[in-house]
Amino acid sequence: MRARRTMVTLLTAAALTVAGCGQAAAPPDDPAPAAAPTAADGCPLGEAPKRALRGLWIASVVNVNWPSTTGLSAAQQQAELRSLFDRAVGLRFNAVFLQVRPTADAFWPSPFEPWSQYLTGTQGVSPGYDPLGFAVAEAHARNLELHAWFNPFRVSMQPNVNQLVAGHPARTHPNWVEAYDGRLYYNPGVPAARQHSADAIMDAVTRYDLDGVHFDDYFYPYPAAGQTFDDAAEFAAYGAGKTLDDWRRGNVDTFVQNLATRIKQAKPHVRFGISPFGIWRNQTTDPLGSATNGLQSYDAIYADTRKWVKQEWIDYVAPQLYWTIGFPAAPYDALVPWWSQVVAGTRVQLYIGQAAYRIGGTTDPGWSNPAEMPDHLLLNRQHPEVAGDIYYSIEELLANPLGFADRLRTDFHAHPALVPVSPLVPGTAPATPGQVTATRVGGGIRLNWQAGGGAPAYYAVYRADGAGCGIEAGRNLLGTARGATTFTDLAAPPVGQVTYYVTALDRTHRESAPRGVTLQ
Repeated sequence: MRARRTMVTLLTAAALTVAGCGQAAAPPDDPAPAAAPTAADGCPLGEAPKRALRGLWIASVVNVNWPSTTGLSAAQQQAELRSLFDRAVGLRFNAVFLQVRPTADAFWPSPFEPWSQYLTGTQGVSPGYDPLGFAVAEAHARNLELHAWFNPFRVSMQPNVNQLVAGHPARTHPNWVEAYDGRLYYNPGVPAARQHSADAIMDAVTRYDLDGVHFDDYFYPYPAAGQTFDDAAEFAAYGAGKTLDDWRRGNVDTFVQNLATRIKQAKPHVRFGISPFGIWRNQTTDPLGSATNGLQSYDAIYADTRKWVKQEWIDYVAPQLYWTIGFPAAPYDALVPWWSQVVAGTRVQLYIGQAAYRIGGTTDPGWSNPAEMPDHLLLNRQHPEVAGDIYYSIEELLANPLGFADRLRTDFHAHPALVPVSPLVPGTAPATPGQVTATRVGGGIRLNWQAGGGAPAYYAVYRADGAGCGIEAGRNLLGTARGATTFTDLAAPPVGQVTYYVTALDRTHRESAPRGVTLQ
């Protein structure tokens, strides 16, 4: 949280009393929580929402984001990741999507696959520490969600299987692998290959405290002119009664559905989300499709993402809407309403994949307009189904293209936001925190509270002006505290009655009733 520096004089400590919003002061030992006002109390609910997923993709393949290059020491890699996380928190993001299996390899000591070459420069060589374990701990220390981003079928960015480390599953099971367009892929039509990828992913799920399992848009490879994905033998063996296209879609469907089931059986709180290519099908091809005229992921890469939403196999969908408002082939302002309609009536949440890397670019004149990306976020607010945004990628956004990071800091992310609750993930709000006290310190107001029951994952702290609005308003959220029962408000409250509220949240972000303390 960015500290504001304006200070006012407070009354004596005797004027700090435990109270509910709009209630008389209660004795300090009164266990009753402060009452939370409702929208009828005049809360400015039309402002930026209190809950929104604010995410950043961190790509590791070919060292796009992290590590910045191969061969860095463990300390250098760790320092880079800490810096990225700190800067994300500085812009009030609440989630990171870290690529940990870019090419059938691992950013953790996996019994299924070798260490990633993007760590040390040599596949199979340990970096000297556990990058995924480190990332989870550092993210959670900052109360960032950590979604582990896996590529399910890509094996290598080059086409020669013999260049993989000895003992690589692709070398010991060459019948799993196809070369296509200069790369290697596991064939989704081979049941054993699908099983292997799922087992590798589940190893990370069971061993680490992940908040999510995440895929991007790579399933079958994108079509390349003059190239053939040679799965004729597998189709002959397994595709009886189906067309080739339907069989391929069925392979991906089976993988997604089975993995979803395994995740929920192992750890029901871990969310499973996919970020597909932004066009499912065009309306000219399918009346259920969008008003677009571009590549259709249903047909080109055999990803029936609409089905996955309707069947509720995934907890969230984050389509990559990497086009400008009014772009002829794929207008952003046509696709946001379309995806909103897809998730409507389901329990699947919708986040929008945003192209930070295109801001300021020249391929589409719209990206040279500083208002383009802000207009995306304003348009999203017209669709209540949109529960947040994820930006590709972290470095492009942190570079502040056309001042967009500044706009987030001062406008769209002017206040923190809590992660939305997923209707598909079970959870129970913790008990209300115990007594809250407030003490004037040199830099502001220090709040302390007693833990309630229910083993909360973290706490949220609010500051409300007067008695008319409390924890419902996003502008009142000051920040969160994880692993502590104290918080210091470095920005002085305005003159007059001010009430601080503290709530407890479980790891699914379900929130308790508030406990408050009022400054008279």
